[in-house]
Amino acid sequence: MPKAIIVDNIGAPSVMKWRDVEVGRPGKGEVTVRAKAIGVNFIDIYQRSGLYPMPLPFTPGGEVCGEIEAIGSDVSSFKIGDRVATGTAGSGCYAELMNIDAGKLVKVPKEISNDVAAAMMLQGMTVQFLIRQVYRVSKGDTILVHAAAGGVGTILCQWASHLGATVIGTVGSPGKARLAKAHGCDYPIIYSRENFVDRVRKITKGKMVPVVYDSIGQATWPASLDCLQKRGLFVTFGNASGPIPPIEPLVLSAKGSLMMTRPTLFDFADTPENMLRMASDVIKVVKSGAVKVEVNHKYSLREATRAHRDLAARKTTGSIVLEP
Repeated sequence: MPKAIIVDNIGAPSVMKWRDVEVGRPGKGEVTVRAKAIGVNFIDIYQRSGLYPMPLPFTPGGEVCGEIEAIGSDVSSFKIGDRVATGTAGSGCYAELMNIDAGKLVKVPKEISNDVAAAMMLQGMTVQFLIRQVYRVSKGDTILVHAAAGGVGTILCQWASHLGATVIGTVGSPGKARLAKAHGCDYPIIYSRENFVDRVRKITKGKMVPVVYDSIGQATWPASLDCLQKRGLFVTFGNASGPIPPIEPLVLSAKGSLMMTRPTLFDFADTPENMLRMASDVIKVVKSGAVKVEVNHKYSLREATRAHRDLAARKTTGSIVLEP
């Protein structure tokens, strides 16, 4: 019988349990996927901890690469044996075997490994909507990226650099600064040693930046706003240090008619067509070599608890995968 990680009650990483599960035949529009590699992301932590409420019990994980073993009715775009990946499953991917809506899957080119495919979909499509839709990064832009050595951060820095932008990034250690630098970050700032607002002001010669990408949350708020030009855009898309407290709109006015958004992947990849377009962009930049997805940490699926602890403690760099 296949096994999966099950969460019966929200809480610490220890609430995740390794159990036998029954996986029935795929339903209408579904396929059965045998996992080869499973991505780990902060959204998994938010769901497990209750920050993002989920119906209980549930299996975490929205990102997987695997092989199709069975096909339900009304599925014509895939066949048994196809290697596929998703970053928009929402949950259910911390499992050896699972049924997935075929509209959330894309075929994986042979040039891309299982580990990279599992790690690039959710994070890669997140970067796609951040730099191609929320704010369209262009040649000549200077941008600020927090957590520049993380999974999303390393992809974002590379992709933005490929587009011709100058990238400033914050990191937590000299080792992470070197990693960010090697992945397109022109100016890594170790936030524990330097005031990142002062450094941004110096780097930009006082012009500041048109956009800040912030996945940290509480710890980088409200200093991120002080890095923005007039009418600049603050993009908050994560809460690694805790959620941002309620904001008085007049703060945005006082700091230069700033704009703020809290986008999520699921509102951009909201149809199979939009998802496929975004995924195709990700596959294109990865295949071309413009973006290298660094899978720096691997755990067995049954070690999901340790993976969550390490990610929350910021002990990791690049991407994390679980191996069934």
